[in-house]
Amino acid sequence: MPLAELTAVLAAGSPPAESLQRALDLVGPHLRADRCFLYVRDPAQGRGRIAFVWRLDEAVPDPRHDWQDDTGDLPKEDPLFRAALAAQPSVYVDDVTEARPEVLNQEFERRTFGHRALVHAHITDHGHLWGILQPCVFGHPRHWTAAERAYLEAAVALFLPVIRQYMHGLGKV
Repeated sequence: MPLAELTAVLAAGSPPAESLQRALDLVGPHLRADRCFLYVRDPAQGRGRIAFVWRLDEAVPDPRHDWQDDTGDLPKEDPLFRAALAAQPSVYVDDVTEARPEVLNQEFERRTFGHRALVHAHITDHGHLWGILQPCVFGHPRHWTAAERAYLEAAVALFLPVIRQYMHGLGKV
């Protein structure tokens, strides 16, 4: 039922910003995450931002930020973002402190996000990055189950058309 509910929210025809926030409000609790954010991106301009976030409570940091160029220093410092730009498969990290340097930059993750386990779910189309869906937990490792992985792989395809509508509405694409 959770994927059907997500499908209904993203296909409802509501304004894209409203649909994307409502979708995160479903994904975060479904995955028992502490936070789930959506990074939206204009692939033609190489600019993006964390625009939407769901948090378990107010104590969880809110990472939203303004538009940024994301093809300069960011991919050099962040292997996860580099993988997303290359339209590689989504990355599931059970424990940031145990991840290899080719997977992620532990210092960057600690300084920028502070989470302990995360999914870096890449929303791509024909080799172009349109967004990143990132559920995460703080304070302890977390194993991402096969069912959660299947849910997220199906979810990213549902997010793509709504992100495109959102970006077109902003005049970004």
